[in-house]
Amino acid sequence: MDLADLKTFEAVARHGSMNKAAAELHTVQSNVTARIRALEDELGLPLFDRHPRGVVVTPAGQRILPLVGRISKLVSEVRVAARDDGTPTGALSLGGLETTTALRLSPVLASYARAYPAVRLVLSTGTTARLVQDVVEYKLDGAFVAGPVTHPDLYQETMLAEELVLVSSPAVRTLKQLAGMPELKTIVFQFGCSYRQRLEALLAGMGVVAARPMEFGSLDAIVSCVSAGAGVTLLPKGVVAEAAKAGRVALHRIPGEQAHVETLFVRRRDGHVSSALTAFLELVREFHGRGKRGGARAGRLPGRAAKV
Repeated sequence: MDLADLKTFEAVARHGSMNKAAAELHTVQSNVTARIRALEDELGLPLFDRHPRGVVVTPAGQRILPLVGRISKLVSEVRVAARDDGTPTGALSLGGLETTTALRLSPVLASYARAYPAVRLVLSTGTTARLVQDVVEYKLDGAFVAGPVTHPDLYQETMLAEELVLVSSPAVRTLKQLAGMPELKTIVFQFGCSYRQRLEALLAGMGVVAARPMEFGSLDAIVSCVSAGAGVTLLPKGVVAEAAKAGRVALHRIPGEQAHVETLFVRRRDGHVSSALTAFLELVREFHGRGKRGGARAGRLPGRAAKV
């Protein structure tokens, strides 16, 4: 089985088009078609259903698509490992929660770019569920997500801990007021966000019946809507501290363990840990006082507890 055939299959599946795949691969459509037919002949099954507007992956194609991604990633890691002499270089693809990226990773990214200009770092944001899945599927070298995470293929390290607060408009003075508010809306990130799940559990425990949540893709949009009185949300205190200081939102303590969330770094156990990744994680630990390795124990909280 030819690796080039598998890469061609992945490109066609991603674009849903032979023409678009050919453009990405810098070849002509006839070559793409020939490679797909050769792969289908070898497997003895059709991988695409053809139609006038393009192609659709068949069930057989869907089954092998994750394996093709894994093979491509492993081949790439072979090249990286062979050239990795301890100096951070090459590509590094990471993920992070939007809140973590805004609050904790921004200064790290700036310092890392200055210290290691030869590294092509790409950091994408998403929900915990999405980021974990991307790491499992070899799409990311690692990701910063909210704990807990349980997956047999993932190694995880506790990088830092946050205090979560319930965020409302300044008009809401106490949590007790929420129980008397009709059609209370929660304002959250898309499904798969662990803060969203915690907020739903928190309100249910308080006996508050929330209306259907309003979903947004950005932190700024969520804070703006909460400030305007459209609903409530649950976020790390550090993310909304400036908005609270400016009087745009009110912050409310929540009980005990519900207030604490650990930010984990997860990566595949079978993945190559490059010098570029090692250097980035060391910088994160340095910035946030976790020590080179000593701060990786689950459950440890920062020495300066946040207060509302």
